[in-house]
Amino acid sequence: MRKIAFFLVAWASIDAAHAHSYAEPADSSRWTFDPWVVVPLLVVGSLYALGAIRLARRSTRRTGRAWRHLAFLMGWLSLIAALVSPMHWLGERMLAFHMVEHEILMAISAPLLVLVRPVGIWMWSFPRRLRVAGGRLMRSRLAGSLWSLLSGGRNATLLHAMAIWAWHAPPLFDAAVSDPTLHRLQHLSFFATAVLFWWSVFRRSAIGSAAWHVFVTMLHTSVLGALMALSPRLLYQQDYSIAGSWGLSQLEDQQLAGLIMWVPAGTIYAGVALALIAIWINGTARSVRYSNVVGIS
Repeated sequence: MRKIAFFLVAWASIDAAHAHSYAEPADSSRWTFDPWVVVPLLVVGSLYALGAIRLARRSTRRTGRAWRHLAFLMGWLSLIAALVSPMHWLGERMLAFHMVEHEILMAISAPLLVLVRPVGIWMWSFPRRLRVAGGRLMRSRLAGSLWSLLSGGRNATLLHAMAIWAWHAPPLFDAAVSDPTLHRLQHLSFFATAVLFWWSVFRRSAIGSAAWHVFVTMLHTSVLGALMALSPRLLYQQDYSIAGSWGLSQLEDQQLAGLIMWVPAGTIYAGVALALIAIWINGTARSVRYSNVVGIS
């Protein structure tokens, strides 16, 4: 655990001059240009930019758009950081970085993009005929029923939990690291179920229920992180080859990965849950004060 604490301090203070001090200095700055990842990222980014420009030309209303564009940019850049930047390369060779990659997808990228609701802006990037057809499709009874089913609070929370626990089962996790297709599917399922989960929290559920779903997610992910951090043996058998270059054994690398899921990620969920509870309590207090003013018993 001392080595892990030292690693955390060293990582927090590391600068560009030291970033190449471990075993493979040339490879440590390698970006991953997987077309199955890069092309969709470029497409969604370009569609958003084009849609935002067209919408800005057609409307004089600017209120609220600046923060949405900034949030989209931050969410999009966080996806690049997780899936394209050297973070991804390191994540394939060190479990701690792999865990950081996953938490970025689920706890940063997904909620930012859900808050933005970019679909409407994406639609403006298409010609009018396609835009109308797409709107009709999204408003269809089948699409509406399916979205309501998947994004309901209980269902979305359960789907997200199933994706997290299933992919962290040692055989499936090891297989995903060694198989690029499975690795892409793992990241897609993490991100897609996280979008459903955060949509249910921010857009579908009552505030009290949303806080409960976030609390439950914080609880079960913390349990999984604790299991990894406190395990006396290796759970994952893939060779994370550069852990030793950071002064960590494979077991210590696994313990650090568990701590990342347990503490920093848990803190994000706890912060959101507390914020929702505060809003809920404040709303309840206002309702009580209003009832007292108008004389409702």
